[in-house]
Amino acid sequence: MNDFRFLRALRREPVDTTPVWIMRQAGRYLPEYRATRARAGSFLALAKTPELACEVTLQPLARFELDAAILFSDILTVPDAMGLGLHFVEGEGPKFARPLRSAADIARLGVPDPAQDLRYVTDAVSLIRRELGDRAPLIGFAGSPWTLACYMIEGEGSSSYARAKAMMWNDPVSLHRLLDVNARAVAAYLLAQIEAGAQALQVFDTWGGLLAPAAFREFSQRYLHQVAALVKADPRARDVPLILFSKGANGHLEGLAASGCDALGLDWTIGLDEARARVGDRVALQGNLDPATLHASPEAIRSEVQATLASYGRGPGHVFNLGHGITPDIDPAHVAVLVDAVHEYGRGMGNGK
Repeated sequence: MNDFRFLRALRREPVDTTPVWIMRQAGRYLPEYRATRARAGSFLALAKTPELACEVTLQPLARFELDAAILFSDILTVPDAMGLGLHFVEGEGPKFARPLRSAADIARLGVPDPAQDLRYVTDAVSLIRRELGDRAPLIGFAGSPWTLACYMIEGEGSSSYARAKAMMWNDPVSLHRLLDVNARAVAAYLLAQIEAGAQALQVFDTWGGLLAPAAFREFSQRYLHQVAALVKADPRARDVPLILFSKGANGHLEGLAASGCDALGLDWTIGLDEARARVGDRVALQGNLDPATLHASPEAIRSEVQATLASYGRGPGHVFNLGHGITPDIDPAHVAVLVDAVHEYGRGMGNGK
């Protein structure tokens, strides 16, 4: 079935009401997720066990009338498959045992074989797709080449990614080599997810917004274009929409829309009306409610949903989402309010009536 509301909106076709899904919709705000995570013993065990990844992927759809499921995984599975030794430290987040600190480290990298090195992900995709049936389409995803490089060079999360930026200035040749390997690895990984059953794809460029305009175009946007070109050139991706989400990159919407992607995800620091005016009918738009809105009262949530829908206006091509991921401290009842409000107030908006 390829006529899901979510997929129609990404193709900029009329829909009966605005579709909605939520970044990190399978996560710590759900008590059932926390129970499964405790049973798994660790985050990585959860992500690397297809049956458990399937279980948590489906949990939010059992609670809410969401229009898509998104694979439960992590963007750092690709560098982990490259041999960097991913592990998670409680309270500190992801860390790599072998971060990239030299040109020689980068020269040793190769593109992982998804069928071998990331088999647990493709197995999870196949299982989730089978369990979903015709309830909702499944989104596969990957991190952007630049965002992956930030973690790979830094060795952990950071607010500035100063090491990655230093390489940008001190050894741009090595950084470009890394970004090219990452782009080819991400494209191969996304295509493997399609083969396993993913019906849409999203690339998360979480740290693109840290870059100055010229650096963004050279080190982030260029490789998002490469990923999009590699994916779209493959016959397996012919009917699979590709969403690019570059957080904090509102100055680059036109360049991102020219990548060949089908949709742009937007954070909450730009109006949908402005974004739509700038990209026209080249791509669909996804977003972009401030995640903190879910702390507000149900009445305020409904009001903000209405305002977000009004900002996009009538006509096809809008998928409702938060402007970034849902946070662990959110009451699930507030998510239900949001989802129901989108479907109520979005009725007729997506066909222009």
